Amino acid sequence: MADKEISLPAKLINGAVAGVVGVSCVFPIDLVKTRLQNQESKDGQKMYKNMRDCFVKTFRKEGFRGMYKGAGVNLVLITPEKAIKLTANDYFRFYLRSDKGHLPLYREMLAGGGAGLCQMIVTSPMEMLKITLQDAGRISTTGQGPQLSSAGGLSAAPSRAFSAVAMAATPQRMSALRIAYDLFRTKGLSGVYRGAGATLLRDIPFSMIYFPLFAHLNHLGKSEGSPTSPFYWSFSSGCLAGCISSVMVNPMDVVKTRIQVLKRAQGEQTYNGVVDCARKIWVAEGPSAFMKGAWCRVLVIAPLFGIAQMVYYFGVGEYVLGIERQYY
Repeated sequence: MADKEISLPAKLINGAVAGVVGVSCVFPIDLVKTRLQNQESKDGQKMYKNMRDCFVKTFRKEGFRGMYKGAGVNLVLITPEKAIKLTANDYFRFYLRSDKGHLPLYREMLAGGGAGLCQMIVTSPMEMLKITLQDAGRISTTGQGPQLSSAGGLSAAPSRAFSAVAMAATPQRMSALRIAYDLFRTKGLSGVYRGAGATLLRDIPFSMIYFPLFAHLNHLGKSEGSPTSPFYWSFSSGCLAGCISSVMVNPMDVVKTRIQVLKRAQGEQTYNGVVDCARKIWVAEGPSAFMKGAWCRVLVIAPLFGIAQMVYYFGVGEYVLGIERQYY
């Protein structure tokens, strides 16, 4: 029955198309979000005043290509990430239904949380590599040499074991493959999955909020006799659900971003885990720091998930494979 209801190849195609199109559209805003979240106020001065200031300064200094730093690894890994997330939610929703086909809200949340848990296997290393590459330009702009963050077992000062990473201090010499290789060689999987705990604490609550909210909003657009809502309604529902969910988990996104950066400018804080990071941010920058980059994150997540749900419910994968479109 499950095989008949759910076509894994179709879901993989939908996830791939949605992820690549969405990331290509919003990646520059995601880069701005990362830099805003990582910057620390020194003597009341900040490198970037706001989202527009960060965008303008980055574009002037690094050009169009600079706005897409880290996009390569994101485009490669967004396909399995989106496929796992969206497909897992469908599977969990299908198997958590009651005998009468009813899905209570708490089971919808369980299904969403399960999807967020499953996606971590791809999301955590993807985010770590992407964030490190995105933030490299900010560090180089300070005019100070980078220091390796102590979070996740890395020492604050460059060591012989991390000589290759230290040599990649300048943004031009950094690459996702080089960073991943050095981390795996010296730290094993724990290095590649740096910040995995913080990633889970962000993605599980996000999915528990997003998927049930989207399902209910999308249901409102169904007309009588139609199995699903129009594609534009799916897009709008995805955007609104993504907007609300992203704001609610933004504090943990700030913590995750700080932890996952491999190199920080001299004088910036280093962190040893989620609790230590949250405490230091609260003490040094106040509670408002946990909402850094929230507006940018909304501008990234809302259209990203709107596009994903539009493609997903439009049935691109089913059309390519020539199979009947299924509804859940």
